[in-house]
Amino acid sequence: MAEARPLRVLALHGYRQSARRLRQRTGALRKALRGRAELLAVDAPHPVPAGAEDDPDGDDPPRGWWFSGPGTFEAGEAAAAPVGLEESLSAVAAALAEHGPFDGLLGFSQGAALAAMVCALRARGDPRFPVAFAVLVAGFASRAPAHAHFYREPIALPTLHVVGDTDAVIAAPLSRELARCFVEPVLLAHSGGHFIPAAAAQKKAYLEFLERFRPAQGQ
Repeated sequence: MAEARPLRVLALHGYRQSARRLRQRTGALRKALRGRAELLAVDAPHPVPAGAEDDPDGDDPPRGWWFSGPGTFEAGEAAAAPVGLEESLSAVAAALAEHGPFDGLLGFSQGAALAAMVCALRARGDPRFPVAFAVLVAGFASRAPAHAHFYREPIALPTLHVVGDTDAVIAAPLSRELARCFVEPVLLAHSGGHFIPAAAAQKKAYLEFLERFRPAQGQ
C-alpha cells in the first residue's frame, strides 16, 4: 500500500526576515517533520529599511507583511493607518494558487499574525485561502483598529499556538491572547524565547497536531 503523502505547508516568515532566513532557521523543524510535512517559505512583498540587527552577510533584503508606520512595525502598536496588509494577503493567495495545493500554514511572529488573519478569512469562506489548519509560532493579534474585523468572531479553523514563555519580542500573553480568538486552539508552551522550537517535546506536539490532517494512504 502506498505511503500517505507528506502534508504541504506554506511558511510565512517574521518581520525583518525573508523566506531564505526562515529556511535557515527551521532546519531542525524540517528534519523533525521529514516524511510527515514539507515547508515552502515565501517572501513578504514589502522590503523594510535595513537595521543594525540585520545579517550583514545576508544576500536578501529583510521584508515585512505590513507596517504600523512609515517603514516601521511594532506588534503592540494600535496603528491608526497600517499599510501593506492587502498586498500581503494577495501574495499569500497567489502563493497558494501558484505553488499549491497546500494543506496548511506555518507562521512565525508577524507571519503568524498574518496567518491568523488568513485563517479568519478562510473560516468565513474566502475561496482564495484553501487551507485546513495553521501552526502559529510567537503570534499576536494586530492592535490596529482597521484589522479588528479579523477577530470579531471566534475563528473556526484548527490551530496550534506555540508560545515562548521568555519571548522578549512577542510576549507570551500576546500569543495566548491570539489563541483565545480561535475555536478549540491547541497550545504548546516552551521555556525559550523568540524562535521556532524543535526539541523532542515540541516535535511530538507538532506531529500529534499534524497527524489529524494527514491524507489517507494512497491519496
